[in-house]
Amino acid sequence: MRTALTDLVGVRHPIVQTGMGWVSGPRLVTATARAGALGVLASATMSPDQLRSAVREVRSRTGEPFGVNLRADAGDARERVRIIVEEGVRVASFALAPSRELIAELKDAGVIVIPSVGAVRHAEKVAAWGADAVVVQGGEGGGHTGSVATTVLLPQVVDAVDLPVIAAGGFHDGRGLIAALAFGAAGVAMGTRFLLTAESTVPDAVKARYLAATARDITLTTAVDGLPHRMLRTEMVAALEGAGRLRSLAQAVRRASGFRRLSGLSWPRMVREGLAMRHGKDLSWSQTLLAANTPMLLRASMVDGRTDLGIMAAGQVAALIDDLPTVAALVDRIMTEATRTRTTLPPP
Repeated sequence: MRTALTDLVGVRHPIVQTGMGWVSGPRLVTATARAGALGVLASATMSPDQLRSAVREVRSRTGEPFGVNLRADAGDARERVRIIVEEGVRVASFALAPSRELIAELKDAGVIVIPSVGAVRHAEKVAAWGADAVVVQGGEGGGHTGSVATTVLLPQVVDAVDLPVIAAGGFHDGRGLIAALAFGAAGVAMGTRFLLTAESTVPDAVKARYLAATARDITLTTAVDGLPHRMLRTEMVAALEGAGRLRSLAQAVRRASGFRRLSGLSWPRMVREGLAMRHGKDLSWSQTLLAANTPMLLRASMVDGRTDLGIMAAGQVAALIDDLPTVAALVDRIMTEATRTRTTLPPP
């Protein structure tokens, strides 16, 4: 199925596996690339050396295109950009809109730049700065998300920018892919659906928690870091929502210390990154610390399997997923269903 997305990045299918911290590692990205979709490594939970190693591991396993997701506000963003360029990565994606300078640096090196956006004005901004495409995530999506549904936001962005638009938030099958294309998108990006595959390294107990989730088990909370965050309802979410200011601060400091040890960041650098995240937002210091070390809350579940101590980002689409196929089987199923759906639609 050829679209502007497949032409741009050189994949066979207009499907993107998003960069999920502690989830989108070499194994999942390799499987996605081999299946003909665009796999994206999540670098925010890796050190620069780990990122370089992960890129080389994927490269050794497949010659298909893949990408790396970056945090545009990270203090070492330029170092990570250099790694992407030096290692010949095809695509750089961003969870937040990158600066004009980062986009220019990547494009000058021949890297395709695809930021994620949650508002029309953000899409217009990165388009003016030279982005090659945008991922548009509606409010149904997991993790940090907005309040506008994909079905409302997607056509607005498609009409506002003259570049390929990739739809995210609420997609898991071939019917959704055809719906996105009908709205004018060039493909779909999926996180939760790829998290729940055989190649995902997420522990079985965590996958089981996702598979058992109903629509009521997926919540949107600001208790983690003061920003809207869509995730499964867990013991940790309940504790954060019920914790007072002092208790929240103590928990945040403890987890920040753990993240500092894992990431190798110094306390001054963590403070600087916390201040950068606080800029323009009405966050308490405990929320700022939680925002800076949310990866530790994700790691507790996605790596350690502690559903009681971690948070589990989840799109609302988790309520529709009930199996753990291989990535190859999933992509094949999506494309088969998309073809069938398209051929059975009534003629115009």
